[in-house]
Parts: sequence; structure tokens; C-alpha cells
Amino acid sequence: MVSKWKTKLYDVLETPGGGHAGKIVDAFLVVLIVSNVVMVTLHTVQRLAIRYGAFFWYFELFSVIIFSIEYVLRMWICTQNAPYRHPVFGRIRYFFSPLAIIDLIAITPFILPMLIPVDLIFMRMLRLLRLLRLLKLGRYSDAIKTMAALFKSKKEEIAVSLTMSIILLLIASALMFAIENGAQPEAFSSIPAAMWWGAMTMTTVGYGDVYPVTPAGKVLAGVIALLGISLFILPAGIIAAGYAAEIQKKKDERVICSKCGNVLS
Repeated sequence: MVSKWKTKLYDVLETPGGGHAGKIVDAFLVVLIVSNVVMVTLHTVQRLAIRYGAFFWYFELFSVIIFSIEYVLRMWICTQNAPYRHPVFGRIRYFFSPLAIIDLIAITPFILPMLIPVDLIFMRMLRLLRLLRLLKLGRYSDAIKTMAALFKSKKEEIAVSLTMSIILLLIASALMFAIENGAQPEAFSSIPAAMWWGAMTMTTVGYGDVYPVTPAGKVLAGVIALLGISLFILPAGIIAAGYAAEIQKKKDERVICSKCGNVLS
């Protein structure tokens, strides 16, 4: 009987689609997660926090109860999955899996202050950690799963392009420090300080709070801006191409019923 319920719960919580009950549970949890993000955001408005403090607290309590029940149930049913089959070591492996850690983080900011006395600054940091509940959407969103698969398949290309950008940033900052330090010792006091200018220039944000004043510095800034645009286009192109490939892969993997024509998976 227990094994039967465990199998049913596994189908609802872990199996893609999960039948009608699974879709209802997924939709409820998605709404709850998004509502939590909205509540955490609104709670930072002091006027609202004072006026609706009790409502925020009870909503947080309700959310933590739901997330805690979900976490406990997932720990219980994880042995239905082959990599976590062992009743003890399987659950330990699942406990340290990325999704389980995210589930734990979702409830920790509410429970931890009750167990350990913490100062106000640390309390604020814990409350902001509730925003990480947004990561739980990865369980229920096909789009997020697709993006995760994309970054996994293209991690080498993305890492190379980001490494090239970092190298250019370091070289540009070092050159600008050497050129501008004499003219602007406060603005370009060190290479790390010059890296702020480099990052803003390479990304074409250009706040204008720090900029070169020497002719050589202006020429270098122009060259770095052009190179920066070229380098930052690379990750965008890799991600766009990879996303299109993942979408096509999902379309190729779809199973269509020969009788009704509906997509089965």
C-alpha cells in the first residue's frame, strides 16, 4: 500500500506531465513561487511592510509549510528514481543534488532565525534569499529546462568567449591605467579601479563617471569599445544558435499518437 502511494506521488511530483493531478500541482506551485517573489519585493517597501506586516508573515508561513511538505515528500519518493534507489545513501545523494538544495534554500530563511539568534543585517540577507525560490521554477518550466540543457551543451563555447572577454578586460584596464594614471590619479588609481571603466566601455553602457582625457587614452577607449562589442556578440550568437538547436531537438523527440494525432511527450 505504501509503495503504491509512493509510486503515485512520484508520478505526480517527478514525472514530466504527471497526468492531470501533476499538472494541477505544478500550476499551483508555479503560482505560489511567483507570488512569493512578488511578496518579497513588496515587503521591501517600508510603508507596505508596516501596514501589511501580518499578512506578509502569514503568507510566508503558508508558503514555507507547502514547500516543506513538498521537500519531505520528494525526499521520501526519491528512491523511486534509479540513481537514488538505496533507501539511505540514495537519499543522501538526493539531498546534495542541485534541485534538492534549491528546495532546502526555499524554506531555510524562515526556519533558521527561529533556531539560531541572528542580527538584523543577517536577517535582511536571509529574507532576500527567499528570492532564490524563483529557481524552483526550473522544475516546472520547459523553457527553463531548455535553457539549462542549452548551457550544458554549449558550456565550452560560452566559457571560451567569456574567457576572451575577461582577458581583453584585464589588458584594456592595465593599458588604461598606464596611460591615464598620471593625468587622473584618482579615477585610474589602480588596475582594479580601471576595470570599472573597462567593463562599462566594453559593454557600451558608458555611465560617463570615469573616462580618459589624454589623446592616447581616447584612442585606446575607441579600440576597446569596438573590440568589446565584437566579443560580447559571441556569447549571444552561441546562445541563440544553441537555443534554436534545442527547440528543434525537442520537436524531433516528440511522440505523436497515430490514432488521435495528439502529442504524447
